[in-house]
Amino acid sequence: MPTAANLLAIMPFPDIDPIAFSIGPLAIHWYGLAYVAGILLGWAYARRLAANESLWPGNTSPMTRTQIDDFIVWAALGVVLGGRLGYIFFYDLPAVLRSPVRALEIWNGGMSFHGGLTGTTIAMIVFARRNGIPIWSLFDIVATVVPFGLFFGRIANFINGELWGRLTDVPWAVVFPTGGPFARHPSQLYEAGLEGIVLLLVLAALVYGMRALKSPGFITGVFVCGYALSRIFVEFFREPDAQLGYLLGTNWLTMGMVLSSPMILLGLWAMLRARRQAALQL
Repeated sequence: MPTAANLLAIMPFPDIDPIAFSIGPLAIHWYGLAYVAGILLGWAYARRLAANESLWPGNTSPMTRTQIDDFIVWAALGVVLGGRLGYIFFYDLPAVLRSPVRALEIWNGGMSFHGGLTGTTIAMIVFARRNGIPIWSLFDIVATVVPFGLFFGRIANFINGELWGRLTDVPWAVVFPTGGPFARHPSQLYEAGLEGIVLLLVLAALVYGMRALKSPGFITGVFVCGYALSRIFVEFFREPDAQLGYLLGTNWLTMGMVLSSPMILLGLWAMLRARRQAALQL
């Protein structure tokens, strides 16, 4: 009688066409739809947070729903431009220099979270200053909703059969069409679960259960630290980018680990800073 492990072991990769649908010559990729879904769900959640004044310092929301609506365009530009430029500079610069048009192929290699974070941070700083919004509170709103985008982005990576994991014999291993005839960790799903679902639930518990938004910057610190730890953990199961491989002559250190490690310290600093500021207000 087959066991659950046996059944999982023979499950085929759901070979889904990376193109969701086409409108004439225009091909709509799942990767693009994933970003749209993440941004729209994040926007709806952010509007709910901004409308709930009891969550904020002094029971006064730092932003109106209209300002949230205005910021969504800034956030989208920061994510897409920063994410794509980050991927090019961190992971794919030689290939783009050889063929510049590759820079526009967002489905080819994809986006860098660290680049998207940088682009969105710049957008947040400029937007907050132009609109008189407390910068740490804007950081907190965005940090709370980012897991939506991370979840859908990693699911799109899985559908595209890209950024797969290292070779393994675990029962849930997947043979990706682009990964050779080898069973691999579905590391995209590990990231979707940790960076998306788990991090979203942790942040929601802090927001609604502990009223953490009343200490501006604390949620931001938890998100930055939580993402970094999740990413570093999953990097041990993920195949490094072929054009980079492992770094410093090791068989474990990856660019994702290098870029994520400083985020742990940054996140801890943000949490400590938020607690000190909250204590001073008492």
